[in-house]
Amino acid sequence: MPHFFIKSDSVKENEIIISDKENYRHIAKALRIRKSEKLLLIDENKIQYETVVEKVTTDEVIVKIENSYKSNRSLGFGLYLAQSPLRSDAQSFVVEKATELGVKGIYPVHSDNCALSEEVISKKIEKWQKIMYEASKQCERADVPVCYPSDSYENLIKKFDRIIVFCERIATKTLKDIEPIKSGENVLVIIGPEGGFSDREFELFKNNNLDMLTLGDMILKAETAVTVALGNIVYEFYSKN
Repeated sequence: MPHFFIKSDSVKENEIIISDKENYRHIAKALRIRKSEKLLLIDENKIQYETVVEKVTTDEVIVKIENSYKSNRSLGFGLYLAQSPLRSDAQSFVVEKATELGVKGIYPVHSDNCALSEEVISKKIEKWQKIMYEASKQCERADVPVCYPSDSYENLIKKFDRIIVFCERIATKTLKDIEPIKSGENVLVIIGPEGGFSDREFELFKNNNLDMLTLGDMILKAETAVTVALGNIVYEFYSKN
């Protein structure tokens, strides 16, 4: 069932009027949705609406609400990703899969071994945000995560009380060896570039007593490591919140 984000002020009793240009074009022109077809809508209050189309005009789609309820598509804790952006399609894959796995935000970091310059990263933020928006619709998320401006590890470790670093070179502990993530806790996951963290960055993590974990003995590409790391966190801690 197609899924779209709406504003709560478009809800009128048992009907919803979809008139914003982006949603209208997608529903009426791209998907060619017609009367009696079903749409899944969600507003900024995370209320989800199961609807059926009543009318499609030249500038509006009017739907009838068949059912509404609070969306439960969330992890129970705040999951954030700080990651050194990769080139082209690999980074698009990262932001899409991170969105599907429930992150609330992504912080691109121009690390010592980053493949992209700070200037290129800044220009890509808008593109990555659009990918996250589309991925949120496709996986029926209750909200859209944020792609933040480029930041540094030094700044980010001051913003979060709970930080997990996945680094293969010196780590021996796994997720099973650390304290469980608590309900409502905000957790920053740090994953480096294809070339790995620099010695300076390892020293930064050690000096701040951060949890440094391994994903095992297999050699993973950076985009694979992001997916595996976030997926393992969701698997380990989602059911406990």
